[in-house]
Formats: sequence, C-alpha cells, structure tokens
Amino acid sequence: MGALNKETFVCLDCETTGLDYETDQVIEVAVVRFNFDQFIDTFETLIDPQMLIPEASMAIHHINDAMVQGKPKIFEVLPQVLDFIGSSIIIGHGIQTDITFLHNAAKKHNIRNKLSGHPFVDTLRLARLYGESPTNSLEMLRKHFNIADEGAHRAMNDVVVNIEVFKYLANHFKTTEQMIERLKSPIALKAMPLGKYKGRPFSEISFEYLRWASHQKFDQDLLFSLKQELKKRKRGSQFGQAANPFSNL
Repeated sequence: MGALNKETFVCLDCETTGLDYETDQVIEVAVVRFNFDQFIDTFETLIDPQMLIPEASMAIHHINDAMVQGKPKIFEVLPQVLDFIGSSIIIGHGIQTDITFLHNAAKKHNIRNKLSGHPFVDTLRLARLYGESPTNSLEMLRKHFNIADEGAHRAMNDVVVNIEVFKYLANHFKTTEQMIERLKSPIALKAMPLGKYKGRPFSEISFEYLRWASHQKFDQDLLFSLKQELKKRKRGSQFGQAANPFSNL
C-alpha cells in the first residue's frame, strides 16, 4: 500500500434476491480493477439464484427470473470472482453486505476464501466522513459530485458510479494506509439515517428512543453517534442539577 493515486483497487457490487444473508442469493456480480487513471479489467455476470426473485427486489434492480434462467450458478462464478479480486483492496458502497453474501456462498459450497479478513474501503463511511452531501446514498453522491448517470440500478452501472465517487472522497487522503487507519475509528453522523427520526439531528430525538436505539445491532458509526448524544444529555442534566441549589430538596 502507498500513494493513493498509484494504487490498484477492485470495486465490487452484487445484486441479490433480498437482504437476508441466510436465505437470499446473489443474482448479479460486477467487479472492476482500476487505478486513478483507468479501468484495467472488468468482470460481470448474471447468476441463477435457484429460487424465484421477489417482486420487491425486482422493482429495485429490474432483474427478473427469465433473465437469470440458464445463467451460471454462484459456485461456478465464485472462483473467478475471488481470483479477480486477488489481494487488491475492495471498494464498495456498504461493501460489507456484498462481502458477506459472497463469503457465505463460498462457505456453503466449500470454496476456500479469505474474504472475511480482506481489506476493504466502504465509500458510505468515506461519505459520512466527508459530510457535505445531503444524504449518502450512491445516487445522491453521484448528483452531488456531478457524475454522469449510468442508467439502471444494475451491478456494473453502480460500480462505474462508485469508482468516480470514491475518487472524489479519496481526495482528502494522501495514502491508502492513512485512509484505512482513519476508517478504523467511528465517524460521528450529523443526523439519524433511518427509522422514524430519519433525517433529524440527534439533538431532536427523544431520550427513550436514543436509549433503545443504542442497544440495537446498528453499524459502529450510528451506535457511536447515539451514545455521544446520550452522554451529552446526561452531562447536561448533571450540570443542570449542580447549578440548581434546590435540586435535592
């Protein structure tokens, strides 16, 4: 690892039948090996999930059952994907989801892999760190950085946009090590990214909800932000009590 603009990365995106790691399957994978100057190599394929694709998923990626009929199965594709990734750092938006799907499929089919410990950079977290886009979805970041629209929400289109977004977000770092090191620490979010308080600053969220949410299985950035707000509130109430000589009467 070294200077960012000299490094070679791999950007990865999967489309799936849903979001359940145990029951849902990968139906498309796209990977691009690239550096800051060019695309070096690409690989993409549709995959037969051996199950029906739910309507809700179809509405997002527009991949239907007829399109995957006769396509290779995941165990036929995975060795090629793993070989393509090699030892390069994986880039992706919410990339741990894609890595987990591929890792689980490899495990199920007894395909040796080192995906669980593979170095990666999540552009969703880089966008949170950057903090200047209204929301951090790939589509919103594309508009924010004025990147050309690649069309339908398909794996390769998302990869192409993701690479351009990554280049903008990586501008703040000189080396790959520096970027990976910073991403080891949690990032404070500006607003609640999900649920009934979505888009609201943490200061506007009820104490009870903050306390409940801080015990959920959210990602490290959200949990960190919730706990920071709770600490602030507790400090505030302690200060209020200390400042009021009648508080204990």
